Parts: sequence; C-alpha cells; structure tokens
Amino acid sequence: MTVATLFDTPLLLLLLPIVAFLYASVGHGGASGYLALMSLFSFPMTFMKPTALVLNILVSAVSFYFYYKERKMNWSLFYPFALTSIPFSFLGGFLTIDAFYYKIILATVLVFAVLRLLGVFGKENTEVRPISIPLALTIGAIIGFLSGLLGIGGGIILSPVLLLLRWATIKQTAAVSALFILVNSISGLIGFATKGGTMPEASLLLIAIVFVGGVVGAFFGSKKMNTSQLRYVLALVLGIAIFKLYTTA
Repeated sequence: MTVATLFDTPLLLLLLPIVAFLYASVGHGGASGYLALMSLFSFPMTFMKPTALVLNILVSAVSFYFYYKERKMNWSLFYPFALTSIPFSFLGGFLTIDAFYYKIILATVLVFAVLRLLGVFGKENTEVRPISIPLALTIGAIIGFLSGLLGIGGGIILSPVLLLLRWATIKQTAAVSALFILVNSISGLIGFATKGGTMPEASLLLIAIVFVGGVVGAFFGSKKMNTSQLRYVLALVLGIAIFKLYTTA
C-alpha cells in the first residue's frame, strides 16, 4: 500500500476526517470507523491494523486533552479498567488471527459503534452508581485483548458499558474513554511492533488528514454540539461495512 494508492481512493480521504470529527466529539479515537472504511475499500489487514492504531492514538490524545480541560475526567473510574486492559491489549496486539475470524469479530464490534452513534446508549444518567472494582478489572481485560487483536482502542465497547451500568455521565464517559483508547492503542501498537510488525508509509498521509477532523470534533464535542444528522450518515456507512465484512468473511 503506497501513498499513490491512497490518492486512487478520494472518497476514503474525504470520509476519514469526517469519521475522526464525529468520533472525537464523543471522546473516541475512531479506529472502528477507520477500519470499517478501509474494509470497504478492500485494504489488506496488514495495513488496516497498525494504521487504525496510530490514527486512534492521535485522535484520542486530542480528544482527551479537550475533555480534560473541561474537567470531565474521573480518574477513579479510569484506573481499574486501564490496569488490566493495558497488558491484555499488548497481548492482543502481539497476536494475529485468520482473516475470516478477524472480519467476523470486527463486524460484531462495529455493531456497538452503530448503536453508539444512533444514541442507543446515549441517555444521560441522572444517578451515577459506585463502580464494582472486580467487574471493572474483568471488563478491562476483555476489552483490552479485543482492542489489541483488532486494532481498536476499545472505547466503542467501554462507553456502552459505563452508561448501561450507570457508572458515569455522558461527559465523564467521553473523557474516560478517550484516555482508555489512548493507552490501549499505544499498548496494542507496541505489541504489534514487538512481533516485527511495521508501519506502512502511506499511513503518514492519513495522519495529517485525520488530525484536523479530530481536533475540531474534540473541541466542539467537549462543549456542546448537535451532530445527530452526521452520525446517522456515519452509522449507515458502518452498517454497509458490517454487511460487507460478514458477507466476505
């Protein structure tokens, strides 16, 4: 995969910053969206995984910065998940699986992304409950392993968990998810590199494109912004990617 090849897919270059914008607005890095788009354009798995992790690191770092500035971070909620997710993300990044299973698992995870974008888990919690440390440690390990294995940060799974269990408000969920995604993506990428994986040169172009969308999305998302119509469009794109992944597995 070369830079010249990327210019043969102008639609991808147009959609990537939009994906970064929307995901960053809710504290996510966007890896599930990047992977969905790259799968639609039939990119090889060897390109998809490291590229998604690098883009995830960039956007989640920007997103966390803006949410942290708004004082939305709940550190006591973050630590139990991160404690187990970081080593398991490294393990997942170190491993490789058959393309068939990769597509099936990725498509299943993307279902969470679609539901999150459609607001299924997005209702504000009026009462936040105390966190269960043993359960959080277990959930962190599971999400971390899947994150490293697939090339995502895990926020798309963590966010629904936090909201459904009433462990955080929407803004707290966004802040915790952003940092969770950042540390998992770094750990997963280190695991990938430890096994001898290399970063595709063409990823540098995507980094520049995605950065702009991530900054703008994180800035407005940490304040107040209505992106419902754009989220429906992205949910449709992800739905198409899910269908393709399931049917081509």
